[in-house]
Amino acid sequence: MNTLFLKLGWRTLLRDLRAGELRLLIVAVTLAVAALTAVGFFADRLKGGLQRDARQLLGGDAVLRSDGVTPEAFVAKARSAGLQATQTVTFPTMGRAREEEGGASKLVAFKAVPEGYPLRGSMRVAESLEATGASTREIPLPGTAWADASLLDALGLQLGQTLLMGDARFKLARVIVQEPDRGGGFVNFSPRVMINSADLAATGLIQPASRTNYRFAVAGIDADVKAYVQWATQEIKKAEFRGVRIESLESGSPEMRQTLDRAEKFLNLVALLAALLSAVAVAIVARGFAAKHLDDCAMLRVLGQPQRTIALAYTFEFVLVGLGASALGVVIGFAVHYGFVLLLAGLVEASLPAATLWPAAFGMGMGLTLLLAFGLPPVLQLASVPPLRVIRRDVGNLKPASLAG
Repeated sequence: MNTLFLKLGWRTLLRDLRAGELRLLIVAVTLAVAALTAVGFFADRLKGGLQRDARQLLGGDAVLRSDGVTPEAFVAKARSAGLQATQTVTFPTMGRAREEEGGASKLVAFKAVPEGYPLRGSMRVAESLEATGASTREIPLPGTAWADASLLDALGLQLGQTLLMGDARFKLARVIVQEPDRGGGFVNFSPRVMINSADLAATGLIQPASRTNYRFAVAGIDADVKAYVQWATQEIKKAEFRGVRIESLESGSPEMRQTLDRAEKFLNLVALLAALLSAVAVAIVARGFAAKHLDDCAMLRVLGQPQRTIALAYTFEFVLVGLGASALGVVIGFAVHYGFVLLLAGLVEASLPAATLWPAAFGMGMGLTLLLAFGLPPVLQLASVPPLRVIRRDVGNLKPASLAG
């Protein structure tokens, strides 16, 4: 294999770098890649944050909702697939204080949770009405209840006092500050009361005509969850289960996903505009670069260098320039995207997850494409410069029309 073009391309690259003839070309590609990757890294982290928060809002990776106890077929399938699973039940009911403590009553959003709840995210509870609370993976102990602060105010109760729910009595143990999967249903506008699922039967609240909402949440490897969702969707349609529906990341929060998509499209539009301007700059700079090297290439032709070697040498040079400028642009873009994150910090309290490598790979690819598609065509015309140009400068000029314009 003839490697002469590699040596020629390397020498030409070093000479052009020392002469500063590649400076504007490098700046144009670097700015384009920096703009694209800054938006890419930010959008990638925003997507990761949305996916994480969507799981917390669901209380798992997917949730099967039903008006009654979750059909056993769905529970067995989740177990056989190796998925983590929990079943909670919510419904509206009345909570009241004892007569000696005022006897006040209030409509509440009752919820019974098992061990392992929640599968995604965490509860935030406080041990006093004044405390800001702390995250916890625990659930109420049997015989105790957690409640919203608004319920304690409405009933005139304090932590440690008794809350009557149906036929059972519960000691108020903690104040609920934040509940990850609360949702926005009508019943959830009432103050929350949360108990251990082991105490549900003792309340006697669930009757044949009760309006209950069972949520069977699953979590696990994405591929396993996706397969379970597909199976559950087909099973619901095939068996015609009444009041049963499946929710996943794709269907759980469409409004948030649409908002993110719009924001990403806007940011990408800004980045693509910067890339378009950089493409024009690359084409102009590359044409000027080629015009300066006409005489050099004519001399190479006189010395016997074939057109193929000259073309490959400049292609090799531009590939190296593209890789270097793109890598620099990726580094700058990664640093710049933290500016977007800081701007977002004032709007969103949650921290964003780390970015993936995809924006970096995309930026490198776009940088090379930009340089080779818009910068290389006028330079490749140098390979066809006739040796006669050494004595006649009016021949072998660049063609006015090319891919670069």
